[in-house]
Amino acid sequence: MKKNQLIEFTDRGLYCRQADVYIDPWQPVDRAIITHGHSDHARWGMKSYLAHHDSRHILKHRLGEDIKLQTLEYGEEITRNGVKISLHPAGHITGSAQVRLEYGGEIWVFTGDYKLEDDGLCTPFEPVKCHTFISECTFGLPIYKWKPQAEVFKDVNNWWRENRDAGKTCVIMGYALGKAQRILTNLDLSIGDVYAHGAVHAMNEVYRQSGIQLPTCKRITVTTDRNAIRGSMVIAPPSAFGTPWMRKFAPVSVAFASGWMAVRGAKKRKAVDKGVILSDHADWPELLKAVEATGAEKVFATHGYTSIFARFLNESGIEADEVRTDYGGDDDDGTAEPVETAMPEPTN
Repeated sequence: MKKNQLIEFTDRGLYCRQADVYIDPWQPVDRAIITHGHSDHARWGMKSYLAHHDSRHILKHRLGEDIKLQTLEYGEEITRNGVKISLHPAGHITGSAQVRLEYGGEIWVFTGDYKLEDDGLCTPFEPVKCHTFISECTFGLPIYKWKPQAEVFKDVNNWWRENRDAGKTCVIMGYALGKAQRILTNLDLSIGDVYAHGAVHAMNEVYRQSGIQLPTCKRITVTTDRNAIRGSMVIAPPSAFGTPWMRKFAPVSVAFASGWMAVRGAKKRKAVDKGVILSDHADWPELLKAVEATGAEKVFATHGYTSIFARFLNESGIEADEVRTDYGGDDDDGTAEPVETAMPEPTN
């Protein structure tokens, strides 16, 4: 390990040797710090877990009630072998956290996944000053620039209203943890009733256990009458698309909520009626803003468009490298859209 390198990139995950702890490991280890509950960051098989308090119910739901789990509040600090460890808001989903490590005057921060827009459900992202910043760049291309959440859902609610008036049921697909609850919270319930796929409904209940208030949402069951739900909104995970489960909603209009919908042709490739550009990850301007806010001297890009993002930072005067990790895929059930784009000019 190089001098002052607090985190090593190993075949098991990100490793702090001094504290003897891994962050979001993808292989079983003794001690794991978990940034959030998505399956590519929170995996089964660790002897002990450390996460934010708001992730408690999510992790136990996904990994088992009997896992050994310690939780912290944001900003609360513990020390292990001289390394100060604390968690800070990432703004990605409920309980998501950046991990701050400090030892010998050196500070490193690992973001996990993050976004800067306040979605009204999770604690908003807070920049953390550091020497080295390890950042995702899932949408690390300049073509990715999100509209404000209010604009996105104004369009979604208009789509729902139009289909209700036409006698159609709307089905909107989004990841069951995080995306689905964000959709539910922003629907205009004066339009009609909202129903949920079983996986979404179960996660809604986990959110409620965590003290988060969500609007009323009915679960779709084998006895649900499709005529009774005509004109309603159904929230489902992407895995439900094209299954027999979907047939009971005909006539139906289907939307897919994902950042990848910003790519021309993505809606056609997904074979859906509407693409909703909505992501729980930072877009290009947010990534650059986050890096600048940390004041970091060195940046590692961990997953997404790592080579392009790192190259842009280097050409902008910030030392950056790309790192291979086993993360990615929670924005749209693991299906990314390939994009070719020219490198933007560095900006000051």
